[in-house]
Amino acid sequence: MTTPDSPIGPGLGEGLPGGVPRRPAAARANPYQLTEDTPVYVISVAAELSGLHPQTLRQYDRLGLVCPDRTAGRGRRYSSRDIQQLREVQRLSQDEGINLAGIKRIIELENQVAALQSRVAELADALDGAAAALQQREAAVHASYRRDLVPYQQVQQSSALVVWRPRR
Repeated sequence: MTTPDSPIGPGLGEGLPGGVPRRPAAARANPYQLTEDTPVYVISVAAELSGLHPQTLRQYDRLGLVCPDRTAGRGRRYSSRDIQQLREVQRLSQDEGINLAGIKRIIELENQVAALQSRVAELADALDGAAAALQQREAAVHASYRRDLVPYQQVQQSSALVVWRPRR
């Protein structure tokens, strides 16, 4: 899951089935604490906050661009992150001239990048752990050497020159 501090910023469409899933309410430390993923806005408020028509929000939901959470009665509830995503979809559409299919592809690619970055971080942590375990094993092997079996003599360095002549 991307975070606001991640290098790519909050991804578009993080609540999509194929995208990065939202953090479930049960996983939060305090269920009454509001986060940017907490679904609190009804469609009319979300439309006003994003500057879009409610029908546009419904269309974006049908297309899978921004998928808000649903209440038990199937009503849409938008979070602050959803509002940001709606604004970004609108910006890409209006300012950049990208069609909705292109925006959906951008969202999918951003989600894929976020998932890959997460996997790379996991693998880097696993690699660091494996390297530390290897160093510990190596240190244990070196500590287990029996130095009493091999006589140790200090080698004296000499500056004498030895000439070797093969026999004929």
